Amino acid sequence: MSSFLGAAPGALCRAASREYSNGMDPVTHTLVGASLAETRLGRWSAYAAPTLILGANAPDLDAVTMLIDRDLSLGFRRGWTHGVLAIAVLPILLTGLICLLDRAVARWRGTAPRARPDRLLLLAYIAVASHPLLDWLNTYGMRFLMPFDGRWFYGDALFIMDPLVWLLTGAAVVVAHSRSVAAVAGWLALGGAMTLLLMLVGNVPQGIWLLWLAGLTAIVAARARGVSPPRIRRVATVALVVTGTYMLAMHGGSRLAAREVADWLAARGSAYEEIMAGPLPARPFARDIVVADADHYHFLELNWLGTERIRVSSPALERVRGPAVEAALTAPHVQGIRKWLRFPLYTVEELPDGYRVTIRDVRYARRPGPTFPNSVVELDRNLRPRPR
Repeated sequence: MSSFLGAAPGALCRAASREYSNGMDPVTHTLVGASLAETRLGRWSAYAAPTLILGANAPDLDAVTMLIDRDLSLGFRRGWTHGVLAIAVLPILLTGLICLLDRAVARWRGTAPRARPDRLLLLAYIAVASHPLLDWLNTYGMRFLMPFDGRWFYGDALFIMDPLVWLLTGAAVVVAHSRSVAAVAGWLALGGAMTLLLMLVGNVPQGIWLLWLAGLTAIVAARARGVSPPRIRRVATVALVVTGTYMLAMHGGSRLAAREVADWLAARGSAYEEIMAGPLPARPFARDIVVADADHYHFLELNWLGTERIRVSSPALERVRGPAVEAALTAPHVQGIRKWLRFPLYTVEELPDGYRVTIRDVRYARRPGPTFPNSVVELDRNLRPRPR
């Protein structure tokens, strides 16, 4: 492997945001829930819309662990509140809370409760189940079987922020909920922020920019023209179907890319242990490739529209091992990141009185310097972890 990657050019890991892509963004989850509410599902019961929106975000209750401890968060997130047990329990709790709210409002107004618990429960299950499925689609991973099994599953299909998903899931929602000046201002601010994010990503293909601007223009035109509620429901339904189709296509593309890279390596007689073909921001026809062999991580870019289909994108990194690394992994404050690691990268520095071991994952960190997530363990000369 080292022979054909030895001449790797300078680091070309673009889009700094990739290093912070620790899950599907809450805007996407919220837009999916809100888009579901614009279909016929939103008419199933009173409080259907808040049930769908809250349910689509409910598994991210584990985000509170980020306020407690970063390592705790790495070990806890995408597990307990995202696994099969949580998916079974969270909809029941959410439905109970919505029904309690409905009764409280009914007592205050002196009317009968309007919610239909059976239908709300089904809606809650649909919304809550959408969350881990979306999270699975990126490279961070999902632990579907928690708390019974801590295995990670990776979809490697979507970047944390995908402009096409934003457009599709946001279209009906924006048109349906932009009647007031405040709402229009809010949507304009959100659209501007999303456009700025695309500008910061860099290297966005012209076709994606044209599609993004055309989509925004179409949404504004539909809002100005006015769309009837039945048509909004049809738009929301079609948009969700197209979104699902796009996600399946992206997942299939990543699987195809991994096989293509495997054939490319085999043709060069290069052995490997694992290949990840992950998404690149706003580039659906390209993939970020990580190849792990026995001693190194190698980084490629596959571009189906490029003149050079597969090229080296960043210098190879050595897979450091040894007693210092093994000792560092016993430190209490790195047990969370240890569970989360997929492609671990260790840097060992000798200090006057011991060693410093930095733990990272090459999915999000491919160059020296501070990155998230990472952890540092200091060892004494006897390789005992020092307390933080």
